[in-house]
This record gives sequence, C-alpha cells and structure tokens, in this order.
Amino acid sequence: MKLAVVGATGLVGGEILKVLEERNFPYEEILLVASARSAGKQMTYKGEELTIISMEDAVKRKPDVAIFSAGGGTSLEWAPKFQEVGTIVIDNSSAWRMSPRHKLIVPEINAGVIRIDDRIIANPNCSTIQMVLALAPLHKQYGIKRIVVSTYQSVTGTGKAAVDQMMSERAGEENPEMVYPHKIDMNVLPHIDVFQENGYTKEEMKMILETKKIMGDESIEVTATCVRIPTMGGHSEAVNVEFQNDFDLAEVKQILESTPGIVVEDDPSNNVYPMPVNAHEKDEVFVGRLRRDDTQANTLNMWIVADNLRKGAATNAVQIAEYMVEHSLVY
Repeated sequence: MKLAVVGATGLVGGEILKVLEERNFPYEEILLVASARSAGKQMTYKGEELTIISMEDAVKRKPDVAIFSAGGGTSLEWAPKFQEVGTIVIDNSSAWRMSPRHKLIVPEINAGVIRIDDRIIANPNCSTIQMVLALAPLHKQYGIKRIVVSTYQSVTGTGKAAVDQMMSERAGEENPEMVYPHKIDMNVLPHIDVFQENGYTKEEMKMILETKKIMGDESIEVTATCVRIPTMGGHSEAVNVEFQNDFDLAEVKQILESTPGIVVEDDPSNNVYPMPVNAHEKDEVFVGRLRRDDTQANTLNMWIVADNLRKGAATNAVQIAEYMVEHSLVY
C-alpha cells in the first residue's frame, strides 16, 4: 500500500496525518505532497524526516490511494491524473461532490454504494457530515420532510490564514492578510463562501444539495443559513427537523445513543450540552438540546457539534480509505 496525502502542509492535511497515525492505517509507504513552493522541504512524521514532493512527482510514484485536501481547482486538475495511473482519490474539496458520476460518502451512512471502479470519491462538506450523521437514523425511523439549519462555524473551516487573522485581531496586531471581508474577532459573519444568484451562499447550497445526495432522497426539503463565528475547535448547528411521522422523544434519544459515531450530551438541567470546546480533537458528533418544536407537528429541535477538521474532514476521509481497504476495493 502506497499512500499519498495531498495538501499535507495545510490544516486539514495535518489532521489527516494525525488521524492516519492514531488509527494505524495500513500502508508501507507514505508520500507527503504539496504545492511547488513546498516541494523539497522536510517534514517530520512519526519520527521520520520525509521530503515533501510535488504533484508531478506524486503521480509518477503511482500511489494506491491519495487523500486530497488542496482545494477544488487543484482537485479538478490533478485528481484525473492520479486516476489515470490507477490511484483512488478521496477528495475533501467541493469539486466532485455533486457530480452524478461520483459518490459522496459518509461511511456510517452510505459506504455500501462504493464500487471497485470508483476511482474518485468525494468527501462531503464538514457541516453536512455532522448533520446527516445525526439525522440519517432518524430519517430511517420517521422519514424526514424538512430541515431548517443554522450553523455557527469555526474559523478553522477557512484555514490557517483565517486563524491567523482572528488571533492577530484578538492581540490588537496589524494583520497583513484579511481573509474575511470584515473583522472576525468579537464579530459574527452571516457569509461563508460566495453568494449565489438566489441569495444563498455556496456553503448553504452545499448543505442543501449534499444532504439530499447522501441520504438518497431528493424529496427532503432543506434550507440553511451558514454563519462564521470567532471560535476554534468545531462547528455547531441548530437543526429544526420536521418528520413525516410522529416520534417519541425518548426513542429519538435511544436511536441516537445507539448510532456509531454519535455521542448524546443532553442534560440541560446540569448544563450538559454539546460545545466546540469539548468536541475539539474528537472524532464523534455530539448531539443535545433534544426537544419538540411545539409550534409544529412532528418537529424536533436539536443541537449538533463536531470538530470540523476531524469528522468534518480528515477522519471521514480516512474512514472511506479504511472501508475500501477492508472490502478489497483497492487494487
């Protein structure tokens, strides 16, 4: 097994390397791949000094699996080149997510649709992953009719430059690079990614479209408002979900508690509920504040939190690779 991590020097790339080590992913050789300006530099991984290589060199080395976290443009250009030499590409960008020819995978939900000829597999948007992981078992039981979601997303979702901007503002320093159109520290931006003609942002449309594809149900109605807040450690979501059938709140809790990858934290009388500070560097999705919406039949309110760099990106991608190895889908 020859494994490549493309975008190894970025925030998500660093998390991918961490997750690979923690989960003891089975490879004989690992290639750390980054942009031309990083190629040739040294990087320590698992106590070994490794040389970062370029995309061209990585393709020549014909890795069995390449986990991409290098942006949509890079993926569109390079994923097909890796595919041509037989590499399975697991891509963290939005490049392939809505392509009808490519699978969009959250392993706990729909890994079973992966086939041996799937050479480019899309990793969903971080906010979508944590929401659908919590909603999929409830959809199976009650049938989801409509989802209204508002997100509270960490600056880590934008990348290292965004973290630098926030910390510079917090320290009262001049920051030469403004990632956001406004100050982020002590502020809230209802603006993630670019605005579309319909008034929604691209991030909001990702959640709407990806949810339907992952759940395999185009009838689910989804509306989203995505907001950037000055936190690190994870994304939070307030989710209002209307079901086709009525539900029992105790049963909802039991279903979530028995779902792999979900941790229920729902004891508000003792101030127990999910928070990004507690989700940081954890792979699970945390769910709490479970309560009926008394204004509408068959409707549940819930609060969902996860580390966007872990399950929202790195861990989910590694889990896809693990599934493919385990089911002999790598050749």
